[in-house]
Amino acid sequence: MIDPKIESAIQAALAAYSKYNDFDATKLSRNFFEVFSSPEDFMRKVDMLDEVFDENPQFEAMREVFFDLLLINFFSEDVKKLEDDYLETKEWEKIEEQTLDRGTELLNLLLYLNECEDEDIEPELEDYLKEFLLVDEDEFQDEHRIYEPVIVNQVLMESPVAEIGRVAQLLPADSEIKEIFYPMMCFFQNTAPSAADRDEIAKNAVDKGFDMAVIGILGSFI
Repeated sequence: MIDPKIESAIQAALAAYSKYNDFDATKLSRNFFEVFSSPEDFMRKVDMLDEVFDENPQFEAMREVFFDLLLINFFSEDVKKLEDDYLETKEWEKIEEQTLDRGTELLNLLLYLNECEDEDIEPELEDYLKEFLLVDEDEFQDEHRIYEPVIVNQVLMESPVAEIGRVAQLLPADSEIKEIFYPMMCFFQNTAPSAADRDEIAKNAVDKGFDMAVIGILGSFI
């Protein structure tokens, strides 16, 4: 099964990526739906996902983001068919070890948006940092280090998207948040952008296809 939000997110990402690239990613929708709805176990589905990307290198930029979506779908749909404590088993621990280097920080943000829906609260950057990631707590200093560029640039919530783009360009290449900094900050600044707003976001994007695809995914979760 595919979580309806994940299905919408896939469609939104493929459409946005296609709009700003020469590659028509929408033709891959059937491939991805087959992967996500497959009855196979999680690691086999990861292999199937990678096969789609291996066969379509023009869409490579979205590989790890789609891994995030696959994992979210697993949490929301696949675990329903498994034992209640599956995520605490040795089997799942082994999977976590095998996939340590996969995915992006988008995963945390999507988990946060699901929590916002469950608790009926509006997503806000400060809430995400302090209440979800707990960046101020001593035991969560890894999160503080990763999100430091976001923490020190919260003033961007009151700035034009052009300024968000300028700051995003200046982040060091080894920053773990660099890839999704621009779409994440734009999303928190305006969670319901109009068509004109989206055009402005695209105009100032670091990587139009990738950034707008991520914006599309985030919009599917609220």
